[in-house]
Amino acid sequence: MILPDQLNVYYRSFIMFTMMYVVLALSWNIISGYTGYINFGHVLFYGVGSYASAILVADYGWNWLPTLIVSAGVAVIVAIVLGFPVLRLKGPYFAIATLGAAESFRILATVWDSVTHGGEGISLPNVENSLSTYYAMMVLMIVTILVSYWIGHSRYGVRLNAIREDEVAAAANGINTTFYKLSAFALSGIFAAMAGGIQANKTLYIDPDTEFFILITITMKLMAMLGGKGTVIGPIIGAILLYSIQEIVWIQVPQAHLIAFGVFLILVARFMPRGLVGYFIDQGWARKGMVH
Repeated sequence: MILPDQLNVYYRSFIMFTMMYVVLALSWNIISGYTGYINFGHVLFYGVGSYASAILVADYGWNWLPTLIVSAGVAVIVAIVLGFPVLRLKGPYFAIATLGAAESFRILATVWDSVTHGGEGISLPNVENSLSTYYAMMVLMIVTILVSYWIGHSRYGVRLNAIREDEVAAAANGINTTFYKLSAFALSGIFAAMAGGIQANKTLYIDPDTEFFILITITMKLMAMLGGKGTVIGPIIGAILLYSIQEIVWIQVPQAHLIAFGVFLILVARFMPRGLVGYFIDQGWARKGMVH
């Protein structure tokens, strides 16, 4: 176990954000890996979670820990309201709809000055909470891993996989596809929103462009796909590996880190299209049952 008081400020922050991306990659995987509904707007849950927490802390004087429950509740409401229409779409139409939804939330956060403070963003009280946010993210990561493991080894997960393979056949066999898709959408949103809430209280400042940045969705998607979407261990491996590589490349070649990062991803997509877990299975290095 890595204790934060044994680390300097940089490594403490690095590990905390690595854990955050593990949570985000696993949360994206719940809806997109298991059901096959590729979500390009997953950052909206991250954003509403961070804003819900920041508003309660900055404007109403709440302690930040209870605000994470509110962030999760807001994510469920958004998932239900948004999920009913968009989960009727499939393939690229669903992806475009979720992307548009995330952008709509970014614009809403920018123009709703009375609640979100608009484009100026929200500054939280300047307190030292690096230890508490570290532990909170660690607990959230462990819970997310346990829930993902349960999904991968339960009838609930089997039914989500049935939707991914053939939704029409799943419905014909008595699976309430609307319920399972909507519940997976809400569950994935809960973890992303709570991660956003912790992040807001770690950085102590948020604004619409940062919290609803599309690159966050792309990053968590790439992490899950690098490790192997639809598995439990895949997004964990992908998040740790990709965030570490991104950080190393940024330090070594800051002028060309995006180019180097992109080349790496192209090579992975070319030679390991099913991710690292799929590659290991194909090579006979791992048994399929060990990674589901």
